[in-house]
This record gives sequence, structure tokens and C-alpha cells, in this order.
Amino acid sequence: MPMIDVYAPADLFPPDADRPLAARLTAALLRAEGVADPGPAHLHNTGAYVHRMPASAVHTAATDGARTVRVQVLTPPGVLDREGQRSLVKEVTAIVADLAQDQTQPARTWVLLTEAAEGGWGIAGTAYGQEEFAALAAQART
Repeated sequence: MPMIDVYAPADLFPPDADRPLAARLTAALLRAEGVADPGPAHLHNTGAYVHRMPASAVHTAATDGARTVRVQVLTPPGVLDREGQRSLVKEVTAIVADLAQDQTQPARTWVLLTEAAEGGWGIAGTAYGQEEFAALAAQART
């Protein structure tokens, strides 16, 4: 049950881009995880949060009002192999540029892949680790 956070200046994406951004990033993440046919458990439990920030709140060391985007993807332990990481970073960067309608955006798009520690993923009062995720996946298949 991954989480996606997008941090961007409020005016970087068109006003109606939040839903397509969330949907496309979720699809990219599930593909990178090797989920060929996402079911309701995948689609209802992958959270995507678009944080539109005032342009004055986005900085680099060189400038105020930077046009940078930060996409952080938090996954359960062990779900992305190295090829999945590579493909996800590439696809996320392309999605951001496409929806920002700016083909120079990739140079200002940072993608952070974070893996939760074993047992460091909790929902509904349960701290999930590989054992709990395996049981959850088996239950979803039945």
C-alpha cells in the first residue's frame, strides 16, 4: 500500500491536473512493482497526495520561487527491485513534465524513493512487515 507525495509550486500544474497526476503516478508505481492487473486492494490503498505550495515557499540555494517538483514515493519493504526503481523514476519524471506542460521540467524534478523499515508501515492499528503483507496479498487473491 504505497504512498505518493507530490510537492510543487501551486501554479506549476493546470488547475484540473491533480486527479490525472495522482492516477498516472499510481499506475506507474504499480507497474514498477510488477502489478500487471491492479485490483481494488491496490487502487483503494495507494494514496496520492498533491501538495500545491505557494511559489514563494519553494526554494533552491540559488533562487527563491524555484520551479522544482519533489515526488516522494514510500513503499513497503522490498517491493521495488532495481529495474523497478529505474523505470519508476523515469516515468514519474515524464508524467510531471507532461502534466506541467513543460518539457524542461525534468531537470527540476526530484524523485525520492523511500522504503519503509520492516514493520514500519502501519494501517488500521497493525504494523505491517513482509509477513503481514504476504498474508494480506494472499487474502486479496481469494
